[in-house]
Amino acid sequence: MMLVSVILILLAVLGAPLFAIIATSAMLGYQRGEIDLMNMMLEILGIADLTFLSAIPLFTFAGYLLSESEAPKRLVRLTGAMLGWMPGGLAIVCIAACAFFTAFTGASGVTIIALGAILYPALKHDGYPDKFNLGLVTSSGSLGLLFAPSLPLILYGVVAEVSIDKLFLAGILPGLVMLVMLSGWSLWVNRANRRPVGSFSFKELGRALREAIWELPLPIVVLGGIYSGFLAVSEAAAITALYVLIVEVFIMREIKLTDLPQIIRSSMVLVGGILIILGVSMASTNYMIDAGVPEMLFGVVAGLVSSQVTFLVLLLIFLLILGAILDIFSAIVLVVPLMLPIAAGYEVDPVHLGIVFLAAMQLGYLTPPVGLNLFIASYRFEKPIMHVYSATFPFLLILMLSVILITFWPELSLWLVPEE
Repeated sequence: MMLVSVILILLAVLGAPLFAIIATSAMLGYQRGEIDLMNMMLEILGIADLTFLSAIPLFTFAGYLLSESEAPKRLVRLTGAMLGWMPGGLAIVCIAACAFFTAFTGASGVTIIALGAILYPALKHDGYPDKFNLGLVTSSGSLGLLFAPSLPLILYGVVAEVSIDKLFLAGILPGLVMLVMLSGWSLWVNRANRRPVGSFSFKELGRALREAIWELPLPIVVLGGIYSGFLAVSEAAAITALYVLIVEVFIMREIKLTDLPQIIRSSMVLVGGILIILGVSMASTNYMIDAGVPEMLFGVVAGLVSSQVTFLVLLLIFLLILGAILDIFSAIVLVVPLMLPIAAGYEVDPVHLGIVFLAAMQLGYLTPPVGLNLFIASYRFEKPIMHVYSATFPFLLILMLSVILITFWPELSLWLVPEE
């Protein structure tokens, strides 16, 4: 069995599809336990019964539609009209626009590609140092994963069987802390050269509002509908997808009907990959639960860790390493089911655990040597990867400080969450 495990790990390192590795390990486990493999298939098909599952493809499709339209330009113009008059305002515009866009697309790489072409030259034109511009755009691309309707938030809720409404509320303050800390540092480092883009203009603000009039209702529909209890998450996802489709295709006419098949294909490839990994992971996880693996892990951890604080320290170190080698979606479906019972043993709230998990994994996009955003930025802006590493390192440290604050201040995550 040890030889098989080594071979599977080697195959994963060499680039074998993750779902194939997980499925193989699950089948070996079922076979070893003399359990009919049909039970594994029933577990995989069981994801169709998961609550809120339909929200994943709907929000993903809406995000891809937005990224293919001119919505990113309108978003940058609107945030520029609102914040550009401030000294250093363009840096804050970059952070705010990227966070908003990533929340809806659920993919930081899409944000760098869609907004980077607008923000990177604008920052350079405004006199910001090139190294700072590269680091800011690359780092800002990972922001927004704690804000609704972030796809990783929804996926964590599905896997951990935690209320997605609570997760949306819990992510607000931690997400704002990350934005404020990154904005404050950006202003401080450019204090000698942070002239405003221009003076505040009600006329420009009015033009930007009129230009973005069709996108403005989106946060109201999603956040207002969910937080008020008027809409379920899946209902908000359906309304969002339909609304974005009508606006971008039939009203703004920025996406042709002939472009829809390719957009649908691209968005559903991502969704399909997530669902396949989710299905086989649930089968594997259920076997491990039946085999008592979480209890054994807790016994090992309990023998080494005596307090909640020590557990959180080790958890944070583990997640930072995990985020550097595994994408956030795979990490959620692989690690969360095993981590939940261990965290419960140390009285860590599952909602707080989710925010800590996603905030730490968010740093994985920026962590060398294999952070996804680093390679996307290197390709997008034609910069050597080592140059991207050094440009993003200060931003990584600031965000790491914010993650430490989020981890050891649970009230920050739980303050807005209603008690049952």
